[in-house]
Amino acid sequence: MPREISAFSNPLVKRIQSLRQKRHRREEGLFLAEGLRILTEARENGRIPEYLFFSKEGASHPLVRTLVFDVEDSGGQAIQTNAEILSKLSGKDNPQAVVGVFTEFPSALSVLDRTSADIWLVAERLRDPGNLGTILRTGDAVGAGALILIGESVDPFSVEAVRASMGALFTVPVVQAEWSDFLPWLRSGPGQLVGLSLDTDTDYRAAKYTSPAFLLTGNEAQGMPAEYAAECDMLVKIPMLGKADSLNAAVATAVMAYEVLAQHRG
Repeated sequence: MPREISAFSNPLVKRIQSLRQKRHRREEGLFLAEGLRILTEARENGRIPEYLFFSKEGASHPLVRTLVFDVEDSGGQAIQTNAEILSKLSGKDNPQAVVGVFTEFPSALSVLDRTSADIWLVAERLRDPGNLGTILRTGDAVGAGALILIGESVDPFSVEAVRASMGALFTVPVVQAEWSDFLPWLRSGPGQLVGLSLDTDTDYRAAKYTSPAFLLTGNEAQGMPAEYAAECDMLVKIPMLGKADSLNAAVATAVMAYEVLAQHRG
């Protein structure tokens, strides 16, 4: 039976609100996700929240009722609350009807099976949570094996990144690794490392991509370091016909990923 919380001073509300900060997420091993669409996506991929907060108005929705049942059946807590507390938890003035609290599920290079997918996305020092979320959505769309974050990147479990992923965080594995670990792992098996760069004459549509292809996108502001580019099997560029000098990192990744997908599909 769902419990009810209506006071801002409730210790659990304060604890869950603190997960908006990276330090507390790391300490607890928990993160926030909001919205019925994202939580339903998580449920369909076997991820059930430890805590589920939902509004009285949303309690009658069949998907909310299903989430409540699954949370309680798995030993979690379903909590009915008000819009003000949902707003406090989500940080939005117009909160979604449900907020879930999940256990973090980071992956490691060692558990990835490179034969399971033709396309793998690699982002170096990605800083913007919106870009991370969009790249995850692209990864889901093209059937990427994982998103591998190299170096000091944005936290994939931040509220902003989870929101931007629109549920793709639950469908595409995310691995955080240093370049010094990633490169030996990559070279230990098959894999074509393709760097997106302006310092090449090779048009991305003229290149030939093999499987599995690892698509490396550099930092939004600085691009990829020269030593990383030197390790790539191939550097390609997207032609720029306007006055801007580069595309947004997430957009460039999507353009590249769909070209690779098109070639692999013949």
